[in-house]
Amino acid sequence: MRVRQTVEFRIGLGTDLHRLEPDRPLRLGGVVIPSDLGAIGHSDADALLHAVTDAVLGAASLGDIGTLFPDSAPENRDRDSGEMLRTAWQLVREAGWELVNLDCVIHLQRPKLANHRTAIQQAVGTILGVPPDRIGVKAKTGEGLDAVGTRRAVAVQCVALLQRPAS
Repeated sequence: MRVRQTVEFRIGLGTDLHRLEPDRPLRLGGVVIPSDLGAIGHSDADALLHAVTDAVLGAASLGDIGTLFPDSAPENRDRDSGEMLRTAWQLVREAGWELVNLDCVIHLQRPKLANHRTAIQQAVGTILGVPPDRIGVKAKTGEGLDAVGTRRAVAVQCVALLQRPAS
C-alpha cells in the first residue's frame, strides 16, 4: 500500500555579510541594536532580514533578494529591509507556501545579542505574520578570528522550512 503525501516541504538557505563601520545603525531583524558600529550596505543593511528573505525565496524557488531588489536600482538605495521581506513573503504566500519555522544564526563579536533575541523574534514574526516561537535566533562570536571576530563584519545564516498542500 502506498501512502500519499498530503503536504510538500521545502528548505531554503539564506546568508548575508555586511561590513561594520562607526556612526552607522546596527539593524538586525528590524530591531536597532545599540552599538558603536553599524552595518554598511546599499539598503538599510539588515543582514538578518536579508538572509531571511533569501531563505524563503530560495525554498519557494523564487530567486533571491538581489533579483527582486537589485542594488543597481536607485529606488533600493537605503530601502527598508522589512519592506523587502514583506514583498518577497507575499510572493511566497501567493505560491501557496506557509512558514513552518526559521532557524537563524547571527555571527557578531559585539554587542552581545541575548537581551535582544525576543525583540528580534517578535519583529521578524510580525513581518511574516507568524508567532515568534517559529523564529529561532542564535548568536555566535568570531572568537577574535576573521572579519566577524575582529569586528569588521556581521554575518548571518538562516534556514527556512516551508510547507504547502501537495499537488
